[in-house]
Amino acid sequence: MRLLVVEDDKDLNRQIVTALTEAGYVVDKAFDGEEGQFLGETEPYDAVVLDMGLPRVDGIAVLQAWRRAERNMPVLILTARDRWSDKVQGFDAGADDYVTKPFHMEEVLARLRALLRRAAGHATNEIVCGPVRLDTRGGRVVVDGNPVKLTSHEYRLLSYLMHHTGRVISRVELIEHLYDQDFDRDSNTIEVFVGRLRRKLGIDIIQTVRGLGYRVEAPEASS
Repeated sequence: MRLLVVEDDKDLNRQIVTALTEAGYVVDKAFDGEEGQFLGETEPYDAVVLDMGLPRVDGIAVLQAWRRAERNMPVLILTARDRWSDKVQGFDAGADDYVTKPFHMEEVLARLRALLRRAAGHATNEIVCGPVRLDTRGGRVVVDGNPVKLTSHEYRLLSYLMHHTGRVISRVELIEHLYDQDFDRDSNTIEVFVGRLRRKLGIDIIQTVRGLGYRVEAPEASS
């Protein structure tokens, strides 16, 4: 999953980016509203952490611009304001959830997990596809109750596919959502990781749709 953090406090920005990176996300960052608005309008983020009190362009204006441009990624707003009217203003602008500063980083991580799950139509931390169970909170995968050891790259790939179970995901989309802007898009990394995942899972839930990409489906649902 690829996230954007827009926060002008450099220390807090760094702390959030570090926590999200350690949790397995690919993270881009911006320090003002102008840069954040541009990135949000031009890059395919799965979710955004957006501060309300930004220089150049404030967070409300940034969020309104994204929604006018039909950028529908989930947005978690950060606000130092604890007046209920400010929170209402954020929701009216298109926010999906909020956290009031100061906050515990675990709360930000939990709220982002919930936003990502809901955006993909999943109600709990556990995503199930046939005998494969992926725990988004613990970062664990089990098959028929047996744990499967995956690298961070393998886990990110499987997680993205399982968040979108049943949908064909192109190679380009996987690269855009799983890797940073410097990734070599001509490499065969995706194909290599798909091959490794199939071997480690030992069950055929990752289908290749020739000319289109990959799709995760439970074995009994495939044909």
